[in-house]
Amino acid sequence: EDPSLERHFKGHRDAITSVDFSLNKKQLASGSMDSCLMIWSMRPQMRAYRFVGHKDAVMCVQFSPSGHLVASGSRDKTVRLWVPSVKGESTVFKAHTATVRSVHFSSDGQSLVTASDDKTVKVWTVHRQKFLFSLSQHINWVRCARFSPDGRLIVSASDDKTVKLWDKTSRECIHSFCEHGGFVNHVDFHPSGTCIAAAGTDNTVKVWDVRMNRLLQHYQGNAVVNSLSFHPSGNYLVTASNDSTLKILDLLEGRLLYTLHGHQGPATCVAFSRAGDLFASGGSDEQVMVWKTNFDAADYGDVLKTQKSGTSVDGTHHTLQSEMDCGVHLKKTKTQDSGRNQEQQEEETSLANTLEHIMGQLDVLTQTVSILEQRLTLTEDKLKECLENQQKIIQNKTS
Repeated sequence: EDPSLERHFKGHRDAITSVDFSLNKKQLASGSMDSCLMIWSMRPQMRAYRFVGHKDAVMCVQFSPSGHLVASGSRDKTVRLWVPSVKGESTVFKAHTATVRSVHFSSDGQSLVTASDDKTVKVWTVHRQKFLFSLSQHINWVRCARFSPDGRLIVSASDDKTVKLWDKTSRECIHSFCEHGGFVNHVDFHPSGTCIAAAGTDNTVKVWDVRMNRLLQHYQGNAVVNSLSFHPSGNYLVTASNDSTLKILDLLEGRLLYTLHGHQGPATCVAFSRAGDLFASGGSDEQVMVWKTNFDAADYGDVLKTQKSGTSVDGTHHTLQSEMDCGVHLKKTKTQDSGRNQEQQEEETSLANTLEHIMGQLDVLTQTVSILEQRLTLTEDKLKECLENQQKIIQNKTS
């Protein structure tokens, strides 16, 4: 079954720049040139929230891993952190001196990396909302920056036609990929953390291995590629292009699977949900669309399990034949052992529920830790004040 259009959100008054799903898929965030951030409810008949605060176009949005925060970057040079609720409160981060094009949370939700037209990539702590450091070797606008899944590396893409790989701890540039013939619009890490994909104005998508720094795959399109997103299984990549299409690439087979027409005018952004069953896209037509993936679950259910043992994107020991074989093969087995499938499904459901519960507990812990951190900071400041006052008193006495 082909991917199909599921929902259609209208409410923005200018081109969409960015889309992202919350962890539980209950909400979808979008940013737009209309200076607003919208949070759409995936449940029917639920109203959307419109967040106003940025003084200029919102270039990027992202939910924190827990879903309790949304980060946005804007042409007004600021980054904002929002609580996605009715009040729509936000705090402002200021350190960039030009348009902020990209925001991304580390997978533990503790850090934020931002990229800007001021040619820098900046890293911030989320809870103390403090600017930590800059990475500044790009010689033109930086369009996109992402943490690796383990948070140890950062990748950035720039109009200087390079993709740079950074070590977060040493803050050094480990490698520059210079193979793009145009500006690099978007870059992201494969879920395994072993490779990256970059999209450019030279109409290409390139996949590199970050351990050997070699080009693994190269997809040539016929229009500028604005955005891309990896499926959580790591086997598919979806792209959004200026020719108004979304394309789904099969990374194991190294070929184009689907071309989807939905937007009128350039497709500007695209993102898979965390479970991979949905993806969202936005365009200059002011529309946000949500699509059902409709890959057969078994196509990537198995692979998500084998992923743990390190399937690489070039498929060195992949478990899939081509899409077509797979479909036929699966249909046969389904009739033979539907009983076993049901047991398996039940097991998987209970596992998913347990995981969701654990994630919930982790969220609570993260929030608690952040509150404790803030209190500690306050205590430290108070202590410092006391000591300084004591010094003054002593000085006054001796003088």
